[in-house]
Amino acid sequence: MKLKHYIDSFRLRTLPLSMSGIFLGSFYAIADGYYRPLVFVLALLTTLSLQILSNISNEVGDLEKGTDNEQRLGPIRSVQRGDLTVINLKNAMLLFVILAVFFGICLVWSAFGNLLSTESLIMLVLGAFAIIASIKYTFGKKAYGYIGLGDVFVFIFFGLVSTMGVFFIATGYLPVELILPASAIGMLSTGVLNVNNMRDIKNDTEFHKRTLAVRMGAKRIKVYHFLLVIGALVLMCIYNIILNNGLLSYIFLFTVPIFYLHLSMVAKHNDRALDNQLKVLSITTLLFSLLTGIGSLFN
Repeated sequence: MKLKHYIDSFRLRTLPLSMSGIFLGSFYAIADGYYRPLVFVLALLTTLSLQILSNISNEVGDLEKGTDNEQRLGPIRSVQRGDLTVINLKNAMLLFVILAVFFGICLVWSAFGNLLSTESLIMLVLGAFAIIASIKYTFGKKAYGYIGLGDVFVFIFFGLVSTMGVFFIATGYLPVELILPASAIGMLSTGVLNVNNMRDIKNDTEFHKRTLAVRMGAKRIKVYHFLLVIGALVLMCIYNIILNNGLLSYIFLFTVPIFYLHLSMVAKHNDRALDNQLKVLSITTLLFSLLTGIGSLFN
């Protein structure tokens, strides 16, 4: 049955990461008195569609460029095993483009009541850019993942746009200080991509995939990774200090031991040994988001 193989290409272990910004932005909106469950559900469906689209596009792009091969250290993908064809995956890409457009339009309509207001048009344009960014990471000519820009796009779309976008859609306004927690989620999301790139640094170097890990080298990219994770914790603390939030706002610090163990593993290991840290950091980022959001309800 092909459904199982499609699900493998969806890369379920990355999905908690894509939900983190939506959860955090929604919790902040609820804390400000805006409880809009339909907006939350549609935003979640939109971001999941974009994440799956990105994952499938990444698989197709790497296959077509030869980067997915027997030397690659990540899980063996569906086309490599002969379970699906590239055409199957391109059809799946089209399906998730349609789903992302559909859920995105429904989201904007449910929030603003029409599609032609200034706010609606801004969000629709951002959604269009998000779809393009999801596809162009490794797919097609001039894929930005092959020139080291993947980190920038992950930070923007899975951090800033995800967190601040859902807050704006739910409330109709956007406080400037929200850029701090949104950046924290962006940094942790970028960290997940970075673990992937650190794991595959040798194979990517051979096939001229110039990720930031390839550009910086094995030692410096680990320093960068530490800065991403620790920087996210620092930004969230600064945000709470600026707003003079109560003690419960800091319950996200319960994730510090998990982040510490993660960074210890990154410091000690390379290549295939880093693969399980993708799931660890993805799930911990979601936990970080949930604890931060829950803490905001008690301010």
